[in-house]
Amino acid sequence: MLDPLGLDATAEIVYRSLLAQPYASLAEHRSELGLTEDEFYVAVQELRDLSLVRPASSAGGQRLHVVDPRLGLEMLLSRRRALLAAERQRLADGEAAVAELLCALPAPHPGVGEPPVMHLEGVDHVRDYLVRLHEEVKEEILTFAAGGAQTEENMHASRPLNEELLERGVRMRTVYLDSIHNHPPTVAHVTWLASLGAGIRTAPSLSTRMIITDHRLALVALDDQDSSLGALVVSGPGLIAALEALFENVWADAEPLGPCEKPADHSLTRQQHETLRLLARGYTDEAIAKRLGVSPRTARRIATGLLGHLDARSRFQAGVHAAQLGYLPADGPRP
Repeated sequence: MLDPLGLDATAEIVYRSLLAQPYASLAEHRSELGLTEDEFYVAVQELRDLSLVRPASSAGGQRLHVVDPRLGLEMLLSRRRALLAAERQRLADGEAAVAELLCALPAPHPGVGEPPVMHLEGVDHVRDYLVRLHEEVKEEILTFAAGGAQTEENMHASRPLNEELLERGVRMRTVYLDSIHNHPPTVAHVTWLASLGAGIRTAPSLSTRMIITDHRLALVALDDQDSSLGALVVSGPGLIAALEALFENVWADAEPLGPCEKPADHSLTRQQHETLRLLARGYTDEAIAKRLGVSPRTARRIATGLLGHLDARSRFQAGVHAAQLGYLPADGPRP
């Protein structure tokens, strides 16, 4: 194949035909090759432009003279080598320019001697950093997937990244919210992850979105409800140890992936119990919704159901009754 030298497929078969039958007429070559007149003469013009053939001086334009291939093809090789050398030089110049530009950018992670926390502003910077984290992680990635049901966009974008991590042997453990059981696409996604070897558990509530990699770096959302605020990159050993301890405590109490079991009569679901605990601590419906990964309307519905379940007329009374029934510490709700 001579296409690396600049000949397309049609020009090459015409060239080989001319080499094999140097004294045949152009009409004979075209007929034997089964080419249309346009196809044939476009190919001939290409060969002439490359100086591989020229009109035979004694044939009245009916034949072509093939330049000695040792000369014509060597000339093409020399021309291609020169082009490749020029391209290599352009690439080297580009690499030098990229290196210079990257050196001028801020460090991607907090460096030695620098503050152990770095702020990433805006969702775009956070997404770029997540790609970097996935590329650099070698051993383990721990995740709090707060926010409840995952969006189709996020699940679609994360699939190849997560699959590549698990294929590399990276250990992956993720805690989702119990509320994902109400969203079949999210359940299907996490079931797929579990089938590839990821550790998946669910908890009734999560305090924030968080990712920890290789006991070295953590990415913590500033506000789960406002992605425009960005996230913090944490690298101090003490801070990482504290965040890992938080993860392990939540992981230990979380339930393995599976269908939510219905509670026995007169008992509370994990989600109801967590709602009751948050109500006792003075959380608003909006704050409870955020922790549970549900809508404020659903959070209000859960809270209203708890009042009826506990035979209470107010949230404070519900806390008192809950403490009496053993759902909360005996000292009751906080003021």
